[in-house]
Amino acid sequence: MTSIAYSPVSIQASAQSVPSTPVWFGEVTLIAHYLQCQGVLAEISEQVRFARRRFGRDEVIDFLAVLFGYAISGERTLETFYEYRQPWADAFMALFGRDHLPARSTLSRFLASLDQAAVESLRTLFLKDGLSRPLGKEEQAGGLFDRQGNHFLVFDVDGTREAARQRALPQTADRPAPSRRLRPLCAPGYTGRKRGKVVRSRTTVLQAHTHQFLGTFGNPGKGEYRAELRRAVTAIQSYLQAHHHPEERVLLRLDGQYGTGAVLADLAGLPFVMRGKDSQILKRAEVQARLKLPPDQRLAHPESGMARALYDCPDLPLGPEGMRCRLIVATHPAGATKSRIGITRAGVVYELFVTKLSQSGFTASDVVALYLHRGAFENALADEDQEQEPDRWCSHTANGQEAWQIVSQWVWNLRLELGHQLHPDPVRTTEFAPTTPPALPHTTPPAGSAPPQGGSAWKAGRFSGQDFALQPDGTLRCPANQELHAHERRPEADGSLRVVYAASVRSCRPCPLREQCQWNGSATGKPEPA
Repeated sequence: MTSIAYSPVSIQASAQSVPSTPVWFGEVTLIAHYLQCQGVLAEISEQVRFARRRFGRDEVIDFLAVLFGYAISGERTLETFYEYRQPWADAFMALFGRDHLPARSTLSRFLASLDQAAVESLRTLFLKDGLSRPLGKEEQAGGLFDRQGNHFLVFDVDGTREAARQRALPQTADRPAPSRRLRPLCAPGYTGRKRGKVVRSRTTVLQAHTHQFLGTFGNPGKGEYRAELRRAVTAIQSYLQAHHHPEERVLLRLDGQYGTGAVLADLAGLPFVMRGKDSQILKRAEVQARLKLPPDQRLAHPESGMARALYDCPDLPLGPEGMRCRLIVATHPAGATKSRIGITRAGVVYELFVTKLSQSGFTASDVVALYLHRGAFENALADEDQEQEPDRWCSHTANGQEAWQIVSQWVWNLRLELGHQLHPDPVRTTEFAPTTPPALPHTTPPAGSAPPQGGSAWKAGRFSGQDFALQPDGTLRCPANQELHAHERRPEADGSLRVVYAASVRSCRPCPLREQCQWNGSATGKPEPA
């Protein structure tokens, strides 16, 4: 032993190795004690069961205790986690009421032996525990208020693909074919922006205001995204029942993976907003007619400054059942490089947003901002561009990987709950604009919030705007069956938009109904209706 002496400080050093307590051990102690007080560990021991194999005297709770500790520690690999925990193995297991630490090989056999029933039991306990207690002493679910003062709860359903990178192996005639450990867990992927030779799909459900996870569902390759969406909707409905919140005041934000009309039947009638990916919608006559008119609003990105022109199509049949939905088309000029999102045609990028939200509660800019800018979720949950090394996977079997994902989200929710008890900050609420007072009678509604109305006759015996039939392509047909096109748009003081139509001079001059139609009667003038 050596000693360094100094009057105010005395430092001694020893050659004997004394391991220090891991930095994450304190958090494990806190969360393990909390789980034991809430009875979660006892419920896991009683309800998560399956046919045992070569586990020795280890129980299910022993292995799940290891997974909880691994999730809390944040260590890169299980090997590193076991290395740091080994000097404190007995103390670690005592936190969970156990006296034996499973070996790494035994944990691998446990994860490989898990069946679907055991995973579903664990998932049910995870959801039950999340719904059994409010986030703080006073339940605060947060929310979103529309322009009519209605309170909505927002849930994010995000479908991603986790790419796993496999190590290169020599393949020659004198060597047997390589056996990949990720083969039962993943499926062949595709190259491109979201590249990955082998991938695994995952659907996550998040309460947007509290950031609590409600579920996670995974499958190899492209997965079964519609089946996972239906399970996500079931988890959301359980949340609504537990918190006594009406279904009509719920808003689902769906990732672009679901952007077709086929998934509308899987939403159980819940309000939604999602990014559309069916470019065939742009070919419809009513959509083309709307794009020829001026945009309802313009929305500028608060950071990049990109300005989008928004066209609102309020009543459009989508999907096999023809469900009436609201389509918002956002356009902006194409850049030098091809846009990764949207459809580019003739130098213009078209982005589609489909929703069931009313125009009176959410304007077109509100819907797009809700999805992209204000409390957006794509940047928070999307991990498609991140490839993972094989060592980052906790298990190389599907059920074992699902158990690990459930435990990881469980730890996330526990951290939120305990952190909120330490600092009970209010849960985030979003108000897009002050509540709009009811409109006075005989006032013209704002542009884009009501169907177009024809103008009144300027003189008795003359035609009015109601006598000109609106066509699907955006043109008008006059009583003489001539075609009129929009040539002037006048913003009014009350916020409405007056569109003036005109026909060809060659059509109006010989028309027998000219006296009842034109301002100047039979005299030659601008051929527009009165």
